Amino acid sequence: MCNTASGDTSGKPAKFHSRFSEAAAFHGHTCPGLAMGYRAAETALERLSSGRAEDEELVTIAETDACGVDAIQVLTGCTVGKGNLFFKDYGKHAFTFINRRTGDAVRITGNPSFDIDSLDPGLASLRARVMQGRVPDEEWAEYRKRTDRVIDAILDLPAETLFSIRKVDVEIPERARIFRSVPCSKCGELTAESRVMVEDGKFVCRACAKEYSRRW
Repeated sequence: MCNTASGDTSGKPAKFHSRFSEAAAFHGHTCPGLAMGYRAAETALERLSSGRAEDEELVTIAETDACGVDAIQVLTGCTVGKGNLFFKDYGKHAFTFINRRTGDAVRITGNPSFDIDSLDPGLASLRARVMQGRVPDEEWAEYRKRTDRVIDAILDLPAETLFSIRKVDVEIPERARIFRSVPCSKCGELTAESRVMVEDGKFVCRACAKEYSRRW
């Protein structure tokens, strides 16, 4: 969840990286989670000696659906639509980046010894009040100012302070494939043939298929 209650992207410290501003515009606001994803992507591109992917030159496997993934999409060019961003619902701030051209891969996870709240120990209680939407304007302004300082610190800290970084050997996912679409026999909507199910000998989409839970 974002540590902000607003879509405002103004008031950023002047030394924010220009690409971080792009990520903030895409995400809708600035927050520490976005900054962490930005630094993870920045670190991966450096370690893999890669630029932004125009097609599927890079692959990202994200194990969270939190804010940082938006920064990763902007910086690396790994997106759901291109088929080179994969999501595993593990609830971990962990990302594996793969360079298809070289076969190199790096895994970047949150450093257990780093605590974002340590950058401003009193911010957590203020954030809780802000998230409830019950703070006066001056307290909201103070929250934004302090949050921006935390974000600024994240952008400046060494990557090794923020993350555990290691090269890994992984199986490179196959490139995205284009499948034929077939109509669902129940709703009539076109569905990729790789996603349809068979029910009573007819194609049905997963939304219409009857759930069968009696299995081991």
